[in-house]
Amino acid sequence: MKKRIFIDYLGITAGSFLIALALTVFLVPNKIAAGGVSGLATVIYYLTSFPIGITMLVINIPLFLAGIKIMGMSFGIRTIYGIVSLSVFTDLLQPHMTALTDDLLLASIYGGVVGGVGLGIVFRSRGTTGGTDLIASLINYFTGITVGEGLLIADGVVVALAGVFFNLEVALYAAVTIFITSQTIDVVQEGLNFKKGVLIISDKAEKINQMVVNDLNRGITEFEAKGGYTGDRKRVLLCIISRSEVSELKKAVSEIDQEAFVIISNVHEVLGEGFTEIVH
Repeated sequence: MKKRIFIDYLGITAGSFLIALALTVFLVPNKIAAGGVSGLATVIYYLTSFPIGITMLVINIPLFLAGIKIMGMSFGIRTIYGIVSLSVFTDLLQPHMTALTDDLLLASIYGGVVGGVGLGIVFRSRGTTGGTDLIASLINYFTGITVGEGLLIADGVVVALAGVFFNLEVALYAAVTIFITSQTIDVVQEGLNFKKGVLIISDKAEKINQMVVNDLNRGITEFEAKGGYTGDRKRVLLCIISRSEVSELKKAVSEIDQEAFVIISNVHEVLGEGFTEIVH
């Protein structure tokens, strides 16, 4: 338990560092205010020269306190740690780091990737850096708007401010960064080791079942279903295989039953026996 907690806080620390790095070497020097509290802090920085890290901390603390008062301690100590870590790292790095590029497209892409990796690590460590998710939760509480819509509103307002105080082009690049960040977060959380989920509907399910177990050495789950049109009872097989096994499976199923109905889809992460160990 203590080891898991230590690893989580180590992850939050590393993730916060990467987010701060993305801000100081890609986003802030190019005035890319990519939504959220960090984006708002970037706008304020260029208007007042007030340190970005302190600004984020000043904005996040009342949001966090409001969240506690309204919704209880659901955000917890990890949120406080994430907020403080990101603010400290940002102000420590900024005086010593220079922009790696002045190309807005490169800055928006790499800023989104590095920041997204950082956020993904923080989220996988069951933490948060506050900011937009706190705002979205408060919007949801007071208005009933979904958290997803709240995130869009919060980020949209910041991007709009960037368009007003900087220029429209910078605001458009900020939108690119937000999109790339969200996609990168998903990759980090779900992993790159994609598997294939296969559903097979066949009158020869027993033979296919044996083939998967004996030839592919994969587990398989069987359940009953009823055809919506015919009303006939069908046996449905479900199995998870690697990408390299797809061709072999399709060929084997075709040889057993050419009338089989097969659905193959991407599976981002598989936990359990034979795959990734479940971490508590």
